[in-house]
Amino acid sequence: MANAPGARGTARPATDHPRPATAGAPTVLAGARVVLPTGTVEDGRVVVDGTRIGAAAPEHARVIDVTGHWLVPGFVDLHNHGGGGASFTSGTVDDVLKGIHTHRLHGTTTLVASTVTGDMDFLARRAGLLSELAEQGEIAGIHFEGPFISPCRKGAHSGELLRDPDPTEVRKLIDAARGRAKMVTLATELPGGLDSVRLLAELGVIAAVGHTDATYEQTVQAVDAGATVATHLFNAMPALGHRTPGPIAALLEDERVTVELINDGTHLHPAALQLAFHHAGPGRVAFITDAMDAAGFGDGHYMLGPLEVEVADGVARLVEGGSIAGSTLTLDRAFQRAVTVDGLSVEDTVAALSANPARLLGMADRVGSLEPGKDADLVLLDADFALRGVMRRGEWVVAPPLG
Repeated sequence: MANAPGARGTARPATDHPRPATAGAPTVLAGARVVLPTGTVEDGRVVVDGTRIGAAAPEHARVIDVTGHWLVPGFVDLHNHGGGGASFTSGTVDDVLKGIHTHRLHGTTTLVASTVTGDMDFLARRAGLLSELAEQGEIAGIHFEGPFISPCRKGAHSGELLRDPDPTEVRKLIDAARGRAKMVTLATELPGGLDSVRLLAELGVIAAVGHTDATYEQTVQAVDAGATVATHLFNAMPALGHRTPGPIAALLEDERVTVELINDGTHLHPAALQLAFHHAGPGRVAFITDAMDAAGFGDGHYMLGPLEVEVADGVARLVEGGSIAGSTLTLDRAFQRAVTVDGLSVEDTVAALSANPARLLGMADRVGSLEPGKDADLVLLDADFALRGVMRRGEWVVAPPLG
């Protein structure tokens, strides 16, 4: 599938799902617990004025009572391969838009579209298609996960299509993305790995260490060269050892690194999540979905690039070999689990789902927190942290069942 011709056509709004109603007149959401960068405000108010958060409410503003709820910033997903039955790697433009909309329904108002390993020419074509959607504001950019990863830790990637991270080929993908590449995951211990990290840092693209068989020392070298993200920490890398600590220790200990975590109860034991939070601190953790097509869609058989995946009871695994193949996670579920199962504070969870990834993407001036002048991207949660409303740029994607 990854060798098939890429979908062609001009990116355009999807026509197979209803667009949310315009917010219209200025609106005040009043009475909720509002999570701000400075802490939680009881009986708070958030003003929505057009597409932005306002500093003060005009006299004619509509007031919506959301007492008993939480208001948090819209979620920011750094690492997402699809959803709603649609793939960002192989789908048409409308397929990609369907996947984006599926995650918006679950609170993700800012999303980076991730690809999986494929033929270089195919990935370059996909980059062109996805860059159009980024230019239209549908996605925040592109993340290339593979093909520059370790055969030893390939996970749900085609081993036949893997290659060393030659800086020339890395540059080819970045150029194909037309300024919309946000991140590249690579095994930095491979030939060309460190030079590729330096190139990415020079170009302003995040170099992420992942699907790697690197030693502790090799990982330290990668961070010193400019790598700043750990792709789904713990997964697709050597386990933490007391004599050979490997990449996990190096990535957790360095203040320059943000660690991705997939908090779905399958990829990580709660103790591993707590370990990451304890050592990295709440300012260096980003919850991601690593979602594939089945997210928000259901069990069944799917394709992830050229590989067949079976999803059963919400867990995606390769048909051949049984490796975990991404997730079916949505970020509203990650939020609820973090607070109710893992015992994280709401404030730390908001940082991991919104503020930290927004900062990493260089978008903290627009998204990631509820502050005047920023995009009116917010999520309304009930007292049990179940999603009740989603607003993106001042428009309800999921309208709350309130008066």
